[in-house]
Amino acid sequence: MNAAVQQAAVIETRGLGKVYSPGTQAEVVALRDVDLRIGRGDFVAIMGPSGSGKSTLMNLIGCLDTASSGRYACDGVDVSTLDAEELATLRRDKIGFVFQGFNLLPRMTALDNVAMPLGYARVPVAERHERARQALAAVGLAERAGHLPSELSGGQQQRVAIARALINQPPILLADEPTGALDSKTGEEILALFKRLRDADHTVVLITHDAEVAAHADRTFVMHDGELHEQERGS
Repeated sequence: MNAAVQQAAVIETRGLGKVYSPGTQAEVVALRDVDLRIGRGDFVAIMGPSGSGKSTLMNLIGCLDTASSGRYACDGVDVSTLDAEELATLRRDKIGFVFQGFNLLPRMTALDNVAMPLGYARVPVAERHERARQALAAVGLAERAGHLPSELSGGQQQRVAIARALINQPPILLADEPTGALDSKTGEEILALFKRLRDADHTVVLITHDAEVAAHADRTFVMHDGELHEQERGS
């Protein structure tokens, strides 16, 4: 277990539960009493098959959905105390999202794609571009700043997406199947990048169905039927 887990938690859930369509014939219990504690600078994988509840947990950790029961503190903030605008601000400042499909805007350069979140934060244009250049350099793509997504490989596009996720310097990077659209060699390069980000004190949470991908993390949790269990090393 990474020693960073003993530090102050940036993600902490207690008895977290999620029920869809409660009290109806269509009721689905997606999460059951999930306790999870992740410290700053930790690299954690949450693994499970489709329907296990891992996507529901990701949405709750990412403040994209609200729990039916239990408590979630994101970097020390109890999210249940926040209104919609405050939740949006928390997502912007605390969580960087990386998805399997990259989600880059095709008519914008790599630099402008990375800088885009800073526009919502009303950062001046010159500062946006400078910070975006620094973020691209951090993922090894400084020389590709002026390229469109169509001019980049899949791995390069995912690096741009990671740079964009990091542009607001959030403590948490939440990656949902980030290597799913990549060949195995490129996937390994992205996972190595996550390890470097962990070493730079980012908290990386990797959602995956792939045990080989999860093995790169310092800790692995397995979801099954809405329940979460930590996997022992070597098991």
